[in-house]
Amino acid sequence: MTNSTTKTKILVWDAPVRVFHWLLVLSFAGAYLTAESERWRLVHVSLGYTMGGLVAFRILWGLVGTRYARFASFVRGPAAVMRYGRALLSGKPEHHVGHNPAGAWAIVLLLLLSIATVASGWAIYNEVGGNALEDLHEGAANFMLAVVGVHVAGVLLASWLHRENLVRAMLTGKKEGTPEEGIRWPWRPLALVLLAAVLGFWWLQWQSAPADAAAGTAGASENAKYSHMTAAMTNSPALAASTLL
Repeated sequence: MTNSTTKTKILVWDAPVRVFHWLLVLSFAGAYLTAESERWRLVHVSLGYTMGGLVAFRILWGLVGTRYARFASFVRGPAAVMRYGRALLSGKPEHHVGHNPAGAWAIVLLLLLSIATVASGWAIYNEVGGNALEDLHEGAANFMLAVVGVHVAGVLLASWLHRENLVRAMLTGKKEGTPEEGIRWPWRPLALVLLAAVLGFWWLQWQSAPADAAAGTAGASENAKYSHMTAAMTNSPALAASTLL
């Protein structure tokens, strides 16, 4: 019989949370890298729209999702964040089965920055607003990149101090805890629907790429570039799906 206080590998992150996380990483990285190139404009815009859809899903899942996916389970006030920060700097951080207080604030900030980046990008793409929106779009994206950097550093530091690979946990969904702390249902069907929706959207954008490129100045050579990039976008998450699900 297993002792309820015995630490073991338990399911913490459901499949939709993990698929959302890595799709957002891929979309933001791709959008950021293609931001300055006119020839990759369709890819940039498509990834921006993808980010918007992913954030909308995460907000909804943060309200009705599984235990550790819900905002109510991990968003804490400034006092909790400061206490965790002091413990982290002392080398003896508090252990949290779900998101720690500092990580929770990073997640909320990343969601808000994603909304600002996508909304301003949509306005610019549809010629709504002026230079102020362009500055907002660029500033939000750069600030988001900085927050990502701090978040990654925090994850690596916490992984080292806790002797627990938090990056791998976001791939497998499993962390250390007692059996009663784990979630029971991984929600794989919903994760597959989310993945299929994103891949389907990318495919539709790929289908429209030749017509869009022909209307611009890129020419026929750009069609191959759009197809190549979008094919890479489509294949990458599909190859990783078996690990996440």
